[in-house]
Amino acid sequence: MKVFGIIGGCAAKAGLARNLVAELSARGLRVSTIKHVPDDVDLDRPGTGSWAQREAGAQEIILASGTRQILMRELPAMEAEPDVDALLARLLPVDVVLLEGFRLSPYPKLEAVRAGQDRRLQAMDDPSVCAVTGSAPVAAPVPFLPSSDIGALADFVLAQAAEACRAPGLPAVAPA
Repeated sequence: MKVFGIIGGCAAKAGLARNLVAELSARGLRVSTIKHVPDDVDLDRPGTGSWAQREAGAQEIILASGTRQILMRELPAMEAEPDVDALLARLLPVDVVLLEGFRLSPYPKLEAVRAGQDRRLQAMDDPSVCAVTGSAPVAAPVPFLPSSDIGALADFVLAQAAEACRAPGLPAVAPA
């Protein structure tokens, strides 16, 4: 599997990831995503059976239907990002995995910036950031690619994506 990250301090990451998934899928590639979310995001709702099971102490819960499965695992609080390679090892094999967030991962990244933002670009200090994208050019030590040109961004992602590393001790999940 090839892996490529999308980072940045703006909400544009989600739309960019969605557009890249659509473009790459339209090209016949199998694409998966892993999205980094804040610790307070909870996909479950109070009052549901699965929520009650977690509250009672269940360590893992799988919600499964004929068309979708979700694994929820309770983890101890941690200060760092989740281990990307451990997450990748749990995915079914695909052509490309897009990471949304995960700014600390070693995989090649595209940094999304909002026009007029005043925060320091991660591209200034992180050699894994290989381009910057947004609606208007910004000064950066790496190439700028317009976010409106999804075809060119998809070409760039495919050219720069790196092979996934195998997390030690985790078997690859075999396709069903």
